[in-house]
Amino acid sequence: MEIFSQEWIALVITGLGTLFLLGEVLVNMRGIFALLGIGFITVYFSVYLETDSLILMLIIYFIGILLIIIDGKVLNDGTLAVIGTASMLASVALPAPNFAAGLYAVLGVLLGAGGSLFFLKVFKRRDMWNKITLKDQLTSEAGYNSINKEYRTLLNQEGITLNDMRPVGTIRIGSRDYSAVSNGQWIPKGTEIMVMQVDGTKILVEPKRNS
Repeated sequence: MEIFSQEWIALVITGLGTLFLLGEVLVNMRGIFALLGIGFITVYFSVYLETDSLILMLIIYFIGILLIIIDGKVLNDGTLAVIGTASMLASVALPAPNFAAGLYAVLGVLLGAGGSLFFLKVFKRRDMWNKITLKDQLTSEAGYNSINKEYRTLLNQEGITLNDMRPVGTIRIGSRDYSAVSNGQWIPKGTEIMVMQVDGTKILVEPKRNS
């Protein structure tokens, strides 16, 4: 077909394919977006590739999407997402008949991926993403509460200053070091101190009074 000889058509096809495929990952469209996305991407590869190469590039493309899903659902550190994105970009760029068409194809994937985020504002988000968000929130809250609980046990504990406090410095209580602040006074290094107040992770100390 004449239209497939136009270099810009690569942007349209890969953009729509990626838009719908990642849209299906983000929102619950009961497979409708997935079918549309697979259709567009298959058309793109079938225009430029023979059957064997078509299957290979489809596999590379979908492995990229799978890596993005795994990163979002399991790791959440971005490493696999970057590898997956690179895999998708490479799979659409390599079959292109020339540099311009390849550039259009890569741009289409990037625009499609960005555009898929719009679906989150219109359609219902998949439960797995809500669970990930909730899990991260609960983990953060648990970690914060755990730190607060640890710091509260320092109240009335005795320690020693590791440097001059003017008024902020470092103290050692037992075998652990903490950042602390004095009550506006200068406390020399090596002074025995007592924890007078703990507010979250803020530790207020005063020189120990000898009885």
